[in-house]
Amino acid sequence: MSTDGMTRRIAVTSPRFKARMAGGLWLLYISMAGLADFARRGLVVNGDAAATATNILAHEPLFRLGFAADLLAIACYIAVTVLLYALFKPVNRTVSLMAACFSLGGCIIQGFGGLFQFAPLLVLGGTQHSSVFKVEQLQALAYIFLKLYSQAYSIALVFFGFFSFLIGYLIFKSTFLPRILGVLMAVAGTGGLIFLSPSFGAKYLPYIVAADIGEILLILWLLVFAVNAERWKAQASAAGIGVSRRAMNS
Repeated sequence: MSTDGMTRRIAVTSPRFKARMAGGLWLLYISMAGLADFARRGLVVNGDAAATATNILAHEPLFRLGFAADLLAIACYIAVTVLLYALFKPVNRTVSLMAACFSLGGCIIQGFGGLFQFAPLLVLGGTQHSSVFKVEQLQALAYIFLKLYSQAYSIALVFFGFFSFLIGYLIFKSTFLPRILGVLMAVAGTGGLIFLSPSFGAKYLPYIVAADIGEILLILWLLVFAVNAERWKAQASAAGIGVSRRAMNS
């Protein structure tokens, strides 16, 4: 199906269905990201390239599982981005588009960063060019690739921070979701912006994770309560956005 076709199908979907679909895919994203983190846990030994290389080769299926889970997580987040853009367009089309651009930018950076995550398998896997380098050099190169992936992920978190902050603003200005969720999402977005200084973000990571409670609460709200459809339709009508007959009857 073309992108235009998919956009049209989303446009005629009821706001409550959009909200629940966004919540479900968002929850799936968190599950896949958690699986990726679990699969790689303990494989990377900070400051020890040799031990890290040994762990990766000894647990290659787990390492590959983490990579695959990351790709699925990114795909889920792209879908969430499209759905939230459609959901919040009646509030402010420009801000909703800006939020979507920041989110897609973060997804693109994280996706390209995944190349650095997968590179150690190619470096350590005994390719035809690996004989040119010593074992210690290959291990160090693999470790550098993993560090580059961490840097790319930190940059992506900044983009996702802007996304969350703008979504918080849109929720606060909306009439169909509780304003407190907007405040909490803005707080979560501020946590992501801390990664403008990666070292500072890494130092205070536990507090940043705690700030993500707003994202969890929003996901649960979308899954359980969705949105107030009548208020959404009224805001869409006031913004001059056409509402399909199917959405009106939902």
